[in-house]
Amino acid sequence: MWVAPGVRPDFAMRLRAVQLAAPELVVSHRAAAWAWRIELLKAEAEFTDLGGVRQRKGVRVYRGALRADEVVELASYGGLRVTGVDRTLADLLLSGPRDEALVAVDSALSYRTVAVGQGPVRRAPLTRLDAVASALAQRSYGVVRARAWLALADPASGSPAETVARLRMHDAGLRPETQAELVTPAGRLLRPDFLFRAQGVAVEIEGYAYHGRRDDHRRDIVRFNDLQQCAEVRIALRFTAEEVFHSPATVIATIRRALGTAHRRTP
Repeated sequence: MWVAPGVRPDFAMRLRAVQLAAPELVVSHRAAAWAWRIELLKAEAEFTDLGGVRQRKGVRVYRGALRADEVVELASYGGLRVTGVDRTLADLLLSGPRDEALVAVDSALSYRTVAVGQGPVRRAPLTRLDAVASALAQRSYGVVRARAWLALADPASGSPAETVARLRMHDAGLRPETQAELVTPAGRLLRPDFLFRAQGVAVEIEGYAYHGRRDDHRRDIVRFNDLQQCAEVRIALRFTAEEVFHSPATVIATIRRALGTAHRRTP
């Protein structure tokens, strides 16, 4: 493709160029999620071919039929044709991997601060759980596994790191409450990311790269200190997003030790 001198082709431009060269391709899966400002673990150039699968260099092409109401033209991307939100999430749940699909589902179900242009923008929820379930019900293959994954979604999740942490705990047999309401002695309402209420162990997932700006990170630190003053909390743990993504076994081991310690402290 050709661009103006000095302009660096970005991901949106690449998707647009592919679609202009092959109008039968509709942006789908992770690429469509990216276009809808749904958070992902990684974005890839992915399309659904309405005319039969013809693989193209540098992009992934899926085979499938799309109804007219499942395709949307996004004016913000020059009329780029993409799958709608519910169809996109159903595609991700059907194709996997699980963690990537649920990061996207959780993001679409909740308010999120996402990067747009030169700065962050607060985005409202894009869909509901029942709408995603309805989109899955219209598919033929892989639906049982996809529904089981969808049952793990949590609209209360606040970031990709929180989603992955919750899934790692689930796989380890740990079932904390998410965003439980607590009140500090000063009357401040707090909702820790995870709470093991019986043991009094709260878990927070931190890291300004995933919570927004550095100022947000500083506020999280103040919040963490307040959390330790809540009567329901005996032990408060704090993990960075990097620990969740790259050292999940250590995170789980630390939580297990804290649960054991808190249990021994219980009168």
